Amino acid sequence: MATPLFDLTGKVALITGGSKGLGKAMARGFAEAGADIVICSRHASELDKALPEILDGTGVRGRSFVIDMTDRTEVESLAKMTLEAMGRVDILVNNAGSNVPQSIDEIDDEKWDRIVELNLTSCMSLSRALIPQMKQRRWGRIIHISSVMGLTSKAGRSCYSATKSALIGLARAMALDLGPFGITCNCIAPGPFLTDLPASVLSKAEQESFAERTALGRWADPRELAGPALLLASDAGSYITGTTLLVDGGNLCKTF
Repeated sequence: MATPLFDLTGKVALITGGSKGLGKAMARGFAEAGADIVICSRHASELDKALPEILDGTGVRGRSFVIDMTDRTEVESLAKMTLEAMGRVDILVNNAGSNVPQSIDEIDDEKWDRIVELNLTSCMSLSRALIPQMKQRRWGRIIHISSVMGLTSKAGRSCYSATKSALIGLARAMALDLGPFGITCNCIAPGPFLTDLPASVLSKAEQESFAERTALGRWADPRELAGPALLLASDAGSYITGTTLLVDGGNLCKTF
């Protein structure tokens, strides 16, 4: 018999960047656990393809919205449209993010500002818009998707690592603000998950090097993030807050 600790029946989960990769995998995991799903992306075609696949065979409701998470007005609209469509948001996963590798002395201001807005500020803005209705019900789960590069880094990742480290600090502070209202806030720090983003910025040699640095000797499949996310999104993780769950295949434990 499945444990009710992981049952999300009756909950509504909003996953930003949910049309592919880690976001899509987490959305599917939540749908299988009974949650109604909302995903967003900048691309309607990706959403139109992803949402039926996420909902397939689950019997839950789902909606999708085309949103540019670097535009704060659109972020606020996302919160409003989701609440109008679904009536509530119980679980928020701030997953949308990107990476533009640049050496510290070559950083372009426009690219820096865009990555900070997307990877960090949008998480604050969307959380801020959705927290009041969570407080009213005295239940909520907020998960920021950080990165192993929020705990370590590599050359050319100044902006990316800065934003992913900042999410860890944001989660700690939010946990203290929201704990009295029954709302938890945590980070997940994925390691080498071979999604479109690392595939687009890492050479084959770098991809092989990342795999070799893990204890398991391989990249992860996006589906392998669904379980950790479900833990933090459900009653199973009700006493976990203000922390960062590292899901890296043993990357950081291998020094040499």
